[in-house]
Amino acid sequence: MFGDKKKKIKDSERSLISETVSIEGTINSSGAIDIAGLIKGPVHSREIIVRETGSITGTIEADLVEIHGHMDGKVIGADVVIGSTGTVKGDIEFGNNLKTENGADIDGYIKKTNAAKSKLSADFLFSKSKDEKKSKENGGSETVVNKESEAIV
Repeated sequence: MFGDKKKKIKDSERSLISETVSIEGTINSSGAIDIAGLIKGPVHSREIIVRETGSITGTIEADLVEIHGHMDGKVIGADVVIGSTGTVKGDIEFGNNLKTENGADIDGYIKKTNAAKSKLSADFLFSKSKDEKKSKENGGSETVVNKESEAIV
């Protein structure tokens, strides 16, 4: 989208939420998500494409965000594209590039941030469950793994 210097995501790393699917809850992916259905809740991924039939109510955060459908919530991305059929009702924060096509409808604030890349990582996307977090808060142990060493806290 913004040049060949970006690593292209393989089809095997893409997920499709088709127009016959409705999801309520948090969605995390370390790959790419094409959304043609309805989502209510936050979506975190490396790449998010909301197709013309797609609709999201909630926050989305990705390195690359393309919206050709309806978005009601905050958009956070390094590169953001609002297509000619895209509608955004919420604020947009981008780090590198923002592209709006003729016909794009935006009702919210637009802000360029200093972050060139989103804070997403595999560790963030697949962080510990709520039960594991509660266990830690209640005095349970947590294993911390570094590339160089392993420690139990």
